[in-house]
Amino acid sequence: FFFFWGQGSGRQQTRKVQEHPTSMSDVGAASAPTTNSDGPRTLWMGDLAFWVDEGFLMSVFAPTGEVVSTKVIRNKFTGYSEGYGFVEFATSAAAMAVLQTYNGTPIPGTDLFFKLNWASHSSPGGASSSAAQRGGSEDGAAPEHSVFVGDLSPEVTDYALQEYFRQFYQTVKSARVVTDPVTGRPKGYGFVRFLSEGDRDKAIVEMNGQVVGSRAIRVCLATPKRTGSG
Repeated sequence: FFFFWGQGSGRQQTRKVQEHPTSMSDVGAASAPTTNSDGPRTLWMGDLAFWVDEGFLMSVFAPTGEVVSTKVIRNKFTGYSEGYGFVEFATSAAAMAVLQTYNGTPIPGTDLFFKLNWASHSSPGGASSSAAQRGGSEDGAAPEHSVFVGDLSPEVTDYALQEYFRQFYQTVKSARVVTDPVTGRPKGYGFVRFLSEGDRDKAIVEMNGQVVGSRAIRVCLATPKRTGSG
């Protein structure tokens, strides 16, 4: 069976994945949305090794039979990978099934793990939201409200953090666990973004000290990045 993170499982997290499904019918997409191409179809993928390219990503997800395109984001000046990319699927249901099934599991033939999340501003054009996925502000987007989450245990993934908060606050948009760009190891903190300022404020009070994974977390207001002079 595939890895599913649960509250209180902590260090008991298992990654006993021997092989991935060969088709979307094998994924078991019962919990996937019924929408087809109407919903978001693009996933963000992080913690990519320097050698990962579009061809490799395509081969990894090809067994699903639903991959449309892949893109690795590269530095404009050096040409080297920034450590993340995007994978676009034929339908929203396919993307949801892959996110729920693959996230946190080992990538076959490597020592890497799938680190997946929804791509912000997911669109038919695919990878157009790199700045947002790196944790920056999304110019022109609806206002978002973020909290800083500290003291995260190493087994907590983006998806696990997002779903933990989402079970209490429906306006959670995304979560990101910050990792070391060289080693790929989590740094022990991250961010959760809300569409509702009220939910963000409640989370600061209610989530502080809650146990996620194997540790009690610290939650406080995230300091927004400044992009202009000031």
